[in-house]
Amino acid sequence: MYKAEYIWIDGSTPTRFLRSKTKILGESESPPIWSFDGSSTNQASGNSSDVVLNPVFQCPDPVRGGSSVLVLCETLNTDMTPHPTNTRSACVETYERFSHHEPWFGIEQEYTLFEGARPLGWPSNGFPAPQGGYYCGVGANEVFGRDIVEDHLEACLAAGLEISGINAEVMPGQWEFQVGPLNPVAASDHLWLCRWLLYRIGEDYGVHATLDPKPVKGDWNGAGAHTNFSTKSMREAYDDIIKGAEALGKKHDEHIVNYGAGIEERLTGLHETCSYKEFKYGVSDRGASIRIPWQVAKDKKGYLEDRRPNANCDPYVVTKLITQTVCEAI
Repeated sequence: MYKAEYIWIDGSTPTRFLRSKTKILGESESPPIWSFDGSSTNQASGNSSDVVLNPVFQCPDPVRGGSSVLVLCETLNTDMTPHPTNTRSACVETYERFSHHEPWFGIEQEYTLFEGARPLGWPSNGFPAPQGGYYCGVGANEVFGRDIVEDHLEACLAAGLEISGINAEVMPGQWEFQVGPLNPVAASDHLWLCRWLLYRIGEDYGVHATLDPKPVKGDWNGAGAHTNFSTKSMREAYDDIIKGAEALGKKHDEHIVNYGAGIEERLTGLHETCSYKEFKYGVSDRGASIRIPWQVAKDKKGYLEDRRPNANCDPYVVTKLITQTVCEAI
C-alpha cells in the first residue's frame, strides 16, 4: 500500500489555486483516473458536479516519504475532453506543434512569506528599513524565513523536480526559486508542483506563501515570474533573439492580459519594471519588458528574459504564448 496525493489546479478567478486529496493504492497499482466535486472548486455546478482527474506527471512525495507519490493531474470533463479550466492541454498542443524548435524555459518564481496579515519578519507596527540590504542578504536582520526556504529546496530536490536555485529577494520576507531549463510543458508541470510543496511546507511553520504581484502597496518591489526563453536557433544565433523580442512586442497586449491578475499594480514603470502600457527590449535593462542579458549580447547567442509575467501567472498559459509568438517569427 502507498499514498498518492492527487494535485490539480482549480477554477478560482482571477487567480488559479491548487487543490489536492489523497488516494491509497495497492503496491502494484498505478494511479488511476479519479474525480472530484467541481462544484466546490469553481469548476462545475451542483447538479453535474463530477470533474475527472487525469494523472499526467508524478514524482516521489518528499513530505510523506517512503513509497508515497505526488500525482499532478489535468482536469477533464466526464466525456474525457479537456475541462474549460484545463490550460495544460493547449500548452501540450502548442509544444507538439513547435517541438522541432526545441523551446526551453527557465522560470524565476518570486513569492512572499506571510505570518498572519504581515510579511514574515516585518515589525508589528510600522515598516522595516527601506529596500537595499535584503536582496541576496544574510543575517537575521536582513533575511526572514530561510529555514522554510531551505526545507522547500530540499523537498523539491528529493522529489526530482528541476529546481535550479533560490535567493532572497528585494523586499524582506520575499524570496525566489528558479525552475528549468525545461520544455514548456515540463517547466509548467514542475513549477506547479514546486508551488504545491511551498504551500504544504509552509503549513508546518504556520506561514503561508502568496504569489500576489503587489503584496505590499507603496515603495516596495512587486513579485514576478521572470521567464527565460530560448529555441535551438536562439542558442546559436543572436539575430533570432532579436527577432523573438520584436515578435513579442507586436503581441504585447495579448501577452499582458494573460500574464496574471493585477499586472497593472506591478508593471508601473517603477521598481525594476517597464509599464504594462508600453513595450521595449534592451541589453541588461531591468526596466525593459524584455531583457537580453549582457553575456548573451557578448556571446551573440543564448536566450531572452520576459520580465512581464506576474508571480501569480499560469505557467501553462505563459509558456504557450511565448512559444507560439516567438516560434512563428523565427
